[in-house]
Amino acid sequence: MSNVPLFHDEFLPEAHETVIADDMLLPNIDNLITEDDEPVDSIFASKQQRLLVQSLYANTAVWNPEAVPFIADANVGVFISPTEPPLVPDAFLSMNISMPVTFDYKKIRSYFVWVFAKTPDIVVEIVSNRKGGEMKRKMTEYAKLHIPYYAVFDPFDVFHGERLEIYKLNGTSYQPLGDFWMEDIGLGLRLWEGEYEEMQSEWLRWCDIKGNVLQSGRERAEQEKSRAEQEKSRAEQEKLRANSAEDRAERLAEQLRALGINPEA
Repeated sequence: MSNVPLFHDEFLPEAHETVIADDMLLPNIDNLITEDDEPVDSIFASKQQRLLVQSLYANTAVWNPEAVPFIADANVGVFISPTEPPLVPDAFLSMNISMPVTFDYKKIRSYFVWVFAKTPDIVVEIVSNRKGGEMKRKMTEYAKLHIPYYAVFDPFDVFHGERLEIYKLNGTSYQPLGDFWMEDIGLGLRLWEGEYEEMQSEWLRWCDIKGNVLQSGRERAEQEKSRAEQEKSRAEQEKLRANSAEDRAERLAEQLRALGINPEA
């Protein structure tokens, strides 16, 4: 049996849907290294990965109004075949995947391309040093997988260039996108200065076509709390104004009655 990933017609996705392959395509994962249990990411990179993934799931109604099913994750191996070592992007997004209710996470521990019948739509790499190969080796390998978009965030200015580079696949190689907006997936990427998980820094954020960042769950909760407090304050002010007007009307009525005038008339 060939080791080439199985992309037979019966497993190719229809519009807005990818069907998970049958058990016959699931590999024997006994010899696959899907977790190495080595904490090699920095604190910043770990927070950045969480921000990218969590903000997608917290804002599906904003960026994904058609409710297209998707998978987003961080630091998970992407396997092109059972015999090839995986690529491990810092974050990825794969759209048009319908996950079954009874998905077996014990058998499918990583992103097996031959199982999901497609590669991710975008992978993101966070540069920590020059050994990662983000601008050469990884770029070439992701292009071989035909991943449409590739983004490189260089938060520590390792390459002394642009902090954020977004590439789009053109044939067999990546070309600079020249824009923050990725039309094919309905998302953009931009840099944002602010605080996330009690750390002040410059962060890579998903955004809409106007450049508005997708909020984290905490940011959304704080915004909703602030909006509720503002609504409560406005309601209390309206109540005070109504009570004040009622008091003025009652005082005027009393003055009219003192003059022998029926205020009802």
